[in-house]
This record gives sequence, structure tokens and C-alpha cells, in this order.
Amino acid sequence: MKADIHPKFFTEANATCVCGAAFVIGSTTEKIKVEICSNCHPFYTGNDKILDTAGRVEKFKTRAAAAKPTKAPKKKSSK
Repeated sequence: MKADIHPKFFTEANATCVCGAAFVIGSTTEKIKVEICSNCHPFYTGNDKILDTAGRVEKFKTRAAAAKPTKAPKKKSSK
């Protein structure tokens, strides 16, 4: 390694998540704040979380239901 070009590496950096979990990892910064980690991520926990603050899921479902055709088109009879 060349001298004086690499950032300082902290072997005991603290990483904290908004769920309250804290980890000690190696990083180039001393403190890391993350929004999601392996303790609260649905892939690791197996739980699905739907954050729907503005009713977006319901709006989508109503639009999708309205977009479906209500009647099948009539076939022309051939004489």
C-alpha cells in the first residue's frame, strides 16, 4: 500500500439502525446510521411490512379494478 493515500480504517466502528439494533463492524467512518438492517428487513425476518401512509395501495387497487373491462364485446353473427 502507498503511504498517506488511504482513509483511516476503524476496526470497531458502530453501526446503529432505527429499529434499535447496534453492530460493531469495520469501516472508514466511526459511526454509521442505517434505516434498515438484518434484524428488521423483511427478507431476513420473513415478515412483510407495508408502509402505506397515503392510501396508495387502496388507490392502486381501485384504479386496477376500474381498468378491467366490465363486459365482453359482442360477437357479430355471420349469416
